[in-house]
Amino acid sequence: MSNAHPLRMSTGKSRLFYTFGPENASFKARVEELSGENIDLCFQCGACSSGCPLAQEMDLLPSKVIRYAQLGIEEVLDSKTIWVCSTCFNCEVRCPRGIDIANVMEALRQMVLRKKYDRVRLDKLTPEQLRELPQVAIISNQRKLSA
Repeated sequence: MSNAHPLRMSTGKSRLFYTFGPENASFKARVEELSGENIDLCFQCGACSSGCPLAQEMDLLPSKVIRYAQLGIEEVLDSKTIWVCSTCFNCEVRCPRGIDIANVMEALRQMVLRKKYDRVRLDKLTPEQLRELPQVAIISNQRKLSA
């Protein structure tokens, strides 16, 4: 494994380890906040992945997406899996811990969209614009186009 690997993994003499930093904890907490799920409950049994009808179209299986989220690995946001998920809820039905993986996938999609479109800032509007723009337009844009 090269030193430039984005997952910051290192190999020792007998072990492979992962450095979990504050930025990873922040990412994980954001996923849990948006999804409303305690992703630490997942013990990687793979039931969600085995029951997923679209698993063959995914680059990461649902169980791996959850593991990346548990570890706070933001590269999961680059996965096509979060967009392929059809929210059929087979994963939730099969999960022995009751994790709603579709909610986690939706949270990850929201994180991508919010990261990409965080461009509405009220402090950048002039006082004239704030007076002239309809309040509903300001609020709607704030909700849709900001993190």
